[in-house]
Amino acid sequence: MSKSFPWWAVVAMAVVVGASNYLVAIPINDWLVWGALTYPLAFLVNDLVNRFYGAAHARKVVYVGFAVGVALSLSVESIETRIALASGTAFLIAQLLDVSIFDRLRVGKWWIAPSVSSAISSVVDTVLFFGIAFAGTGLPWMQWATGDLGVKWAVAVGALFVYRLLSKHFARNIDDPQMA
Repeated sequence: MSKSFPWWAVVAMAVVVGASNYLVAIPINDWLVWGALTYPLAFLVNDLVNRFYGAAHARKVVYVGFAVGVALSLSVESIETRIALASGTAFLIAQLLDVSIFDRLRVGKWWIAPSVSSAISSVVDTVLFFGIAFAGTGLPWMQWATGDLGVKWAVAVGALFVYRLLSKHFARNIDDPQMA
């Protein structure tokens, strides 16, 4: 597999962010919004890029994904500007944090870097997004944030299995004995 820029990841990131920004405005109940089910996939994309293309490419995917995701969100009439801006801010800070943590932990067992980086970055993302998007609106945003974080952590656990499967696939094409 070539180490050229992973454009597939930019597309995946933009789809995840755009869909999540649309779905975050649709509550499932008082504790959860639909966007909580899609957004954690951004950490999976980021961790795969970081593992196989390196932190520098992962940061580029974050920046391009950020720009494309915010542009998509602002172009959809039903997505409010404050949600797009909250999403962009939280995304940029949390994903860059994810890249840094993952990169520092990448030499450990295969599951440590994606687990720890996603768990910590999810907290940062949740606090920033819900605080910026919904504070002062009268909506049950603290409940949504609690539910959102719980789902992010649950999806992160499930995404570990997807990460492992995709990593084994990539490892066959890249010399990465740690993932083989």
